[in-house]
Amino acid sequence: MPAATTVTASFTVLIPARLASSRLPGKPLADIAGLPMVVRVARQAALSGAARVVVAADSPAIIDACAQHGVQAVLTREDHPSGSDRLAEACEQLGLQGDDIVVNVQGDEPLIDPALITAVADLLQTRPQASMSTAAHPIASLADYQNPNVVKVVCNALGLAHYFSRAPIPHHRDHDGSAWWSDSAAQPSGFGPLRHIGIYAYRAGFLRQFPHLTPAPTEQTEMLEQLRALWHGHQIAVHVTQNAPGAGVDTPEDLERVRALLAGR
Repeated sequence: MPAATTVTASFTVLIPARLASSRLPGKPLADIAGLPMVVRVARQAALSGAARVVVAADSPAIIDACAQHGVQAVLTREDHPSGSDRLAEACEQLGLQGDDIVVNVQGDEPLIDPALITAVADLLQTRPQASMSTAAHPIASLADYQNPNVVKVVCNALGLAHYFSRAPIPHHRDHDGSAWWSDSAAQPSGFGPLRHIGIYAYRAGFLRQFPHLTPAPTEQTEMLEQLRALWHGHQIAVHVTQNAPGAGVDTPEDLERVRALLAGR
């Protein structure tokens, strides 16, 4: 895994952790190479150079597991409808100020690249017009381009997000999408479909405001929460990396795959 880049921004990593999971009950506490998954995520995040890493948990069991391994955690309400709502409460508990940068690292990403965490924090630091930053990487195949479970993003010349969608975007008027990979003449130099990576940096003041924004029709149609920010006129800066992220854990099969990867390492 690449080493983290030089840190220029001071930031806090918050890791939302919810004990209930329809596909993998007790997911944050699942054992991965001798550590609860959420602890492994926190340790990986700490390699980013964050000023602090805090788990925002909905269960005392997660708080206890973190305490046993020296990971800071705060207990939040069980009834938050989303991870961003949970992080907004954690911001209040931690007393984070309006311009403080917070990076949301999902609690089921034990293979997260620390350099990616640093990159989205640094990007937000350098983009005062943006309320958020996130990441993306080039899509490698027509199958991923057409897959609605692969979220796409299109950016403008300033590296700010135009739109996120489950649909194949940008849509090429003159071909079915295959020429993105088969015909270099079919696309402008350096331009092609990007897959969104679900990591976000926020300014703490915006993160506190976000749960109070009216849900957007685009968000409700696509089921993509980040579209709420765009709907209300906020800008999202996008860090483009050439590297696909490590595998997340959503299912028992994912868990076994990550266990095998770490055992092999």
